[in-house]
Amino acid sequence: MAVAQRPEKTQWNNMIAGGVAGSVAVLFLHPFDVIKTRLQVQDGAALMGTQYKNAFDAARSLMAQEGWKSFYKGLTPALIGSGVSWAAYFAIYEAVKAWHCRWQGRERLSPGWNMASAAQAGAMVCLLTNPIWLVKTRLQLQRMPLAGAGTAAAAAAAAAGTAGRQVLPYSGFLDAMIRIGREEGLRGYYKGLGPSLFLQTLHGAVQFAVYDELKFFASRFGRGAEESDRQLSSGELSLFAASSKLTASVTTYPSQVIRARLQQRMDVDRALVYRSTAQAVQLTWQREGLRGFYKGLGPALLRVMPQSAVTLLVYEHVLRWLDAAGEERVRKEAERKEAAERERQGGAGMGAGNGMGSNGAEVAAVAAPAKEL
Repeated sequence: MAVAQRPEKTQWNNMIAGGVAGSVAVLFLHPFDVIKTRLQVQDGAALMGTQYKNAFDAARSLMAQEGWKSFYKGLTPALIGSGVSWAAYFAIYEAVKAWHCRWQGRERLSPGWNMASAAQAGAMVCLLTNPIWLVKTRLQLQRMPLAGAGTAAAAAAAAAGTAGRQVLPYSGFLDAMIRIGREEGLRGYYKGLGPSLFLQTLHGAVQFAVYDELKFFASRFGRGAEESDRQLSSGELSLFAASSKLTASVTTYPSQVIRARLQQRMDVDRALVYRSTAQAVQLTWQREGLRGFYKGLGPALLRVMPQSAVTLLVYEHVLRWLDAAGEERVRKEAERKEAAERERQGGAGMGAGNGMGSNGAEVAAVAAPAKEL
């Protein structure tokens, strides 16, 4: 059965499966996200800090200057944000698709309507989770050198007269949430919202439209109109998830770069400050050209393709398990009611005397258990 036609009663299953899947994927692939974010904001405007040549240099510098823990900066908001985002996204996406199916009187949506449903779900999730992703970005960009590391860079900056102000770092997720609200107000939580909305709506629309179409054609390939959909293997689901993520990521990556640049802290010494989406796009193009919009793409793809494969694979399997468990509960409840009805009918027949009990046809006429949730 195609995901688009799941009954409304399984929306809690979609939410649980999505939340579990999103969190599992983040745990394994977060270091790539840290490297990607560091490269995205590297525009040559920072007056202090290491300038990375590429992803490998960034990884080496992080380990040497900040230790292995630096690869997991921002993990808490990443786990929270990913769990909340995927749970909400899958639930809203499936609900919106089901609504469109009912509204149009169709069993399956066209690719265009799948994209529209994904875009609607992405916009809603973006408004909900932007503050969480903002904090994740800020924590990932905090440079906390190990004892003795980075001394030469700091001395060089001081000699050049560019030693930065002492900026109190965030101690963690909650501290960042509180201080951003206190220091920057409500607007601070929604910095980068413009590119985030564009990213969430277009990215999700492309990814899930491609994913749903690949799944549909694979499950129906070689089957007649009366035959049920073939259940796809884990390998097929992983391949379709990675392919759809690659397509969406390359298409929308520039908006990720602009979002990261807008969300970074601007209370550190910098040669320029980004104040709006339009300004960030203009400055990036003028200073760095097209390449500037794709900084960090390598580690980003190394993270999102396997992450998407893991997320959607876990989602599909958890959802299948939850659906099967739900159907089993319905079956057992129906059997219990049938047994109770038989017992009642048998008792009534004995009370009425021999020959007056319920016959086999009457017993068989007791409501048959429904198999669908």
